[in-house]
Amino acid sequence: MPSAFFSRLGRRAFVRHVLAVAAIAVSASVTSLPSHAADPVTLRIGYQKSGPLLLLKGTGALEQRLAAKGVSVTWTEFPSGPPMLEALNVGSLDFGTTGDTPPIFAQAAGADLLYVGRQPNLGRVSAVLVRDDGPIRTIADLKGRKLAFVKGSNANNIVVEVLKRAGLSYKDIQPVNLSPADARAAFERGSIDAWAIWDPYFALAERQPGVRVLTTAEGIVESSSFFLARRPFVQANPEILSIVLEELDKAGVWAEANIDAVSEIFARVNGIDPDVQKVAAARASYRVGPVGEEHVRTQQGIADTFAELGLIPKKLSIRDAVWTPPKS
Repeated sequence: MPSAFFSRLGRRAFVRHVLAVAAIAVSASVTSLPSHAADPVTLRIGYQKSGPLLLLKGTGALEQRLAAKGVSVTWTEFPSGPPMLEALNVGSLDFGTTGDTPPIFAQAAGADLLYVGRQPNLGRVSAVLVRDDGPIRTIADLKGRKLAFVKGSNANNIVVEVLKRAGLSYKDIQPVNLSPADARAAFERGSIDAWAIWDPYFALAERQPGVRVLTTAEGIVESSSFFLARRPFVQANPEILSIVLEELDKAGVWAEANIDAVSEIFARVNGIDPDVQKVAAARASYRVGPVGEEHVRTQQGIADTFAELGLIPKKLSIRDAVWTPPKS
């Protein structure tokens, strides 16, 4: 096991512990973490219903480490990356995680955020879905069709790259900006033609009758999920940030060695059939590490493409928004 915390718990005990903690509702009205404070009172974290942040929330390991420094932690759930980064931008959060695309839109909108960590975002966890009885049989058949996804999410980038594979451009489709829940409903009633989505929504949808995977993003988009933080928070609290990233990677190491337990935790939290959740959990990666130059180059390429397409209003320098950890 990767840490003393995890090693003290067997699988069943750990799962029970995570689910018990995850069931506690945390108020979103919390004490703000002053950007100038040397000893912050509250660290405010945004999370989604997957990944090492959700596992870390359930263990209480981060709270244990930070309590000695007089720091408490609060957690707020978000359905996708864009609203989470908006909360970071307006100062309602200090730290969160998203796919590759939301921070590009946030930076273009003037958000003062920093990339502080990275998790592999494998292409096999995302897909473009169509109805099996519909007319769309190839990617080229998406031309002129209504394709739903969350604008500014990693699905947005997947759509752009998938279309390129068939010689199509973003202007060749009718993009429909819908949350995962709304897109699923629209897909089921036939008011959209295709749906670009990520796990666990992908794993849930592909098990439904009449749903066909047009393509996954595997071999098309292999990118990253990123951990992001407000620049003032990072500058004032580099030691706190380093602890957060350390604990996240410990959770990630444990997760990759205990997929069955991870599946059970996520299934209970998400209300998803355990067999379906296991599919999603098994094809993900959970390790957390630094943002390297190759990741900066990949992000820069996405940002440049989005600027060329007019999806963001200006060109960006991703390097300007990447945190360099202090040397120990």
